[in-house]
Amino acid sequence: MTTARTGSTESASIEGRIAEELGVQERQVRSAVELLDGGSTVPFIARYRKEVTGTLDDAQLRTLEERLRYLRELEERRAAVLDSVREQGRLTEEVEARILGADTKARLEDVYLPFKPKRRTKAQIAREAGLEPLAEGLLADPSRAPAEVAAAYVDADKGVADAQAALDGARAILSERFAEDADLIGELRERMWTRGSLSSKVREGKEEAGAKFSDYFDFAEPFAKLPSHRVLALLRGEKEEVLDLTLEPEEPPAEPGTPSSYEGVIAHRFGIADRGRPGDAWLRETVRWAWRTRVLVHLGIDLRLRLRTTAEDEAVTVFAANLRDLLLAAPAGTRATLGLDPGLRTGVKVAVVDATGKVVATDTIYPHAPRNRWDESLATLARLAERHHVDLIAIGNGTASRETDKLAGELIAAHPELKLTKVVVSEAGASVYSASAFASQELPELDVSLRGAVSIARRLQDPLAELVKIDPKSIGVGQYQHDLSEVKLSRSLDAVVEDCVNGVGVDVNTASTPLLSRVSGVSATLAENIVRHRDENGPFGSRAELKKVARLGPKAYEQCAGFLRIRGGSDPLDASSVHPEAYPVVRRIAKATGGEVAALLGDTGTLRSLRPDEFVDETFGLPTVTDILRELEKPGRDPRPAFRTATFKEGVEKLSDLEPGMVLEGVVTNVAAFGAFVDIGVHQDGLVHVSALSREFVKDPREVVKPGDIVKVKVLDVDLPRKRISLTLRLDDEIGAERGGRRGGAGRQERGPRAPQGQDANGGERRGGGQRPPRQRGGGGGTGAAGGSARAGGAGRSGGSTRSGGAGGPAPVNSAMADALRRAGLTGGGQNGGQGGQGGQRRGGRSGR
Repeated sequence: MTTARTGSTESASIEGRIAEELGVQERQVRSAVELLDGGSTVPFIARYRKEVTGTLDDAQLRTLEERLRYLRELEERRAAVLDSVREQGRLTEEVEARILGADTKARLEDVYLPFKPKRRTKAQIAREAGLEPLAEGLLADPSRAPAEVAAAYVDADKGVADAQAALDGARAILSERFAEDADLIGELRERMWTRGSLSSKVREGKEEAGAKFSDYFDFAEPFAKLPSHRVLALLRGEKEEVLDLTLEPEEPPAEPGTPSSYEGVIAHRFGIADRGRPGDAWLRETVRWAWRTRVLVHLGIDLRLRLRTTAEDEAVTVFAANLRDLLLAAPAGTRATLGLDPGLRTGVKVAVVDATGKVVATDTIYPHAPRNRWDESLATLARLAERHHVDLIAIGNGTASRETDKLAGELIAAHPELKLTKVVVSEAGASVYSASAFASQELPELDVSLRGAVSIARRLQDPLAELVKIDPKSIGVGQYQHDLSEVKLSRSLDAVVEDCVNGVGVDVNTASTPLLSRVSGVSATLAENIVRHRDENGPFGSRAELKKVARLGPKAYEQCAGFLRIRGGSDPLDASSVHPEAYPVVRRIAKATGGEVAALLGDTGTLRSLRPDEFVDETFGLPTVTDILRELEKPGRDPRPAFRTATFKEGVEKLSDLEPGMVLEGVVTNVAAFGAFVDIGVHQDGLVHVSALSREFVKDPREVVKPGDIVKVKVLDVDLPRKRISLTLRLDDEIGAERGGRRGGAGRQERGPRAPQGQDANGGERRGGGQRPPRQRGGGGGTGAAGGSARAGGAGRSGGSTRSGGAGGPAPVNSAMADALRRAGLTGGGQNGGQGGQGGQRRGGRSGR
C-alpha cells in the first residue's frame, strides 16, 4: 500500500494544473499563490507585483483565486476520503491510485461511492446472507439456469426463504455494483448530458395561478442548449409547485418496450449479452432494474445539480458584469446636483447636494395626482436651483419617473438662464440605503424618505462612491438573483466592487467608511479608524500619515497606500497611483531629467523621451517602470469614461409620438441575455433584441452594449395597446412586413441550426426562426423585438403564448431588471411575467419551421 501524497506534492499539482488552465507558467502561479497566502489582495498583486507574477492581470488572478479555492477544497475532500477508506481497511494500491487520480469533486465522489458509509442496503443484507457468490457466479457464467443455481443458497435461518429470494438478493448486489462503478457512472453522466433533455408540465389546476410560467406548461429542451435564465425559471416554477420537471435521458424509442441505450452501455461494461444462454434473460433484467432504480436516479440528482450550478455560474457572471458597468459609469463630477425621488401620492422628494456631495437643502413637492400642484412645484425647484447654483437634475427611474422627468423638462424650458441638465438615473437600492444603519449615521437629521433623493443625486455625481454604500445584491442588475447561491454570488460581487474601487482609486480625505472598506488591505474596522483619525486630526497631509492610524500596520499600509489618494498634500506623488515604495524610482527619473518631481508630472514630452529600461533595478522591473511613466503623464487619472447625457428628441415624449423608422438617441438601461433595454425618453424603455444588435452573430449582448452606453437606435415597431417598443441598432434595417421574420425570436441566436433562408407566408425572412424544441407550446415568439406572427416568429424564450396572451416567462426578480421590464411593457402575466414577451402574436408565436 502506498502513502498519500504530501502537502508539497499536492500544492505542486494544484499550481501546475492552474498554470495549464490559464496558459501561463507554473512559476507565475506559484508566485501569485504565495502572495495570496501572504495576505495580498488581487488588486494589489495585479497593480504592484507584476514582476513577481510575470504580469498576470486581475482577470487571470481572479480566475486563479477561484480555481485555487476549488482545488484546495478538492484536496481536503480527497484526504478525508483516503482516511475513510483506510480506516475501513480497504485502501489497496489500485483504490488509492483512483482516488488520487480524481480530477473533479464529482469524479472523486464517484470513486468513493462504493466505500461511502451508508444505511444498511438490500445488497448489504444479501451479502450478509451469503449471496455474493451467487451474484458473482451468475454474472461470470450465464450458462446455468439462475433458479437451479439459486436453490443451493436457500437458508431460512439467513432469511433466504426460497430460490426467488436468493435471486432477488443477487440482483440487489449486482445492481449496487453497476451503480457504483465510477468509470461507468462518469460515462453515462456525460452521455445523458449530451443526449438528454429537461421537460416540464403544468400541475393539474395550476394553470391560472402559475400563468407567468405558461411558456413551460408543456416544454422540453436538451440539457446542453438550456440557457441559464431558462433553467432558473424552470426550477423556480417547480419550487412554487406550478411545474413538474422530468429529466429525460434521451428521446423516446420508436417502438415501446425497446431497451434504453443506457442499458446497452451497462451490459457491455459487464460483458452481459443475449446469446441464448439460460442466465442471459435474468442478467438483462438485472441491468434494466439497475438502470431504472439506481443509476437513473443517481444521474438525475447529478444532472440537476449540474444544471443549477451551470445556470448559477452564468447568472452570477451576468450580474457581476452588469454591476461592474454600473459602478464604473461616468461620474458627473463635482457639480451641484438636485436629486428627485419620484412619487405620486406621497410626493416627489427633493434633495440638493453641493459639489462635494454635502446636503444643502431638502423639500417635498406634489406635482402629480392627486394634489396636482404643478406650478407650485416648478417654482420650488427653480428657487432651489437658483439659490444653490445647481447644474444637474438627477431623476430616479421608479414610479412616476416619466411624469417627474416632464416636470424637470418644463423647468429647464422655463428657466434657460439656469443652464440645467436633467438625467434619469437608476434608483435601484436607494430605498435599501435609506433604511440602512450607515444612512442613519451619515444623514441622521433627514427623514428616511428624503435620504433616497440624496442617494439619487450623489450617484449621478459619483456612482461608485455612492453605490458602495449598498449591498451589491440590492443594486439589482442580475437575473434570478434570489435563486442563486448566497456564498457564490456574494463572493463574486464583492470581488467586482473591490476591483472597481481600487481601479479608480479613493480620495482618503473625502471617502466614506463603506468606500474605504473596499480598498485593498482595509477592513471595515480599519476604515472606521481612518475616518475617526481624519475627523479628530484633520485631513491627511501625506500617505505617510496613514501609519499613525490605529491598527494600520505595515502590511495594511503596503496593501492600501497605492490606492489611496491625497490631493494637495506635501508630496505631489501622493495624488497618483504610484506606490510609496516606488517613490525612489520617480526621484531617479526626475534627477535624470534635471528637474523636480512636481515639474515632471504631466510633462508628456519629457516622459515619452525616456527609456524605461534605464530605470530598472533589482526591485522594480520593466512592467512597473513602464506603469510609473504612464502614470506620471496623467497622475491620478480616472479610468472611467467622460460624463455624457443622451439628447432626447424634441417632441418625442410619449409612446404615441413614436413612429417606425425614427432614429433616436437613448441610454442603455439594462442588458439581459436576450437583448438590451434602451431609454429613448418616453414612458417605456424599448427593447433591442439580441438579433437586432449587430449584423454579425451576437452570442453575448454585452459584447455590443453595456448599461449606461449612449446609443442611436431606429424604431422598428410600436405596439400602443401593449405599450411595447421594438428597436434596432442596425440603422439601415428596413421597416416593413419582413421584420416579423427577421426579428422573430432568438432561435438563430441560441437554438442551434438556423432555419433555411426564404420567405414565409407573411413575406418576412426566416432568418430568425430557429428550430422549435420538442413539445414546446405557445411562448415561442422571441424574447422581445416584436416577433411577428406565429409563422414568422422565432424560437424565442418567453414570447406570447395562447394561454397568457404575451405574458412570457418569469422575469429576473430584482429591482433594476424588473423596472426595465415594466417600463418596456414586458411584465404581463404576473409580478414576474414576461422576460421576453414581445415576440409573437396571440396565436402563439411559435418557431419558424
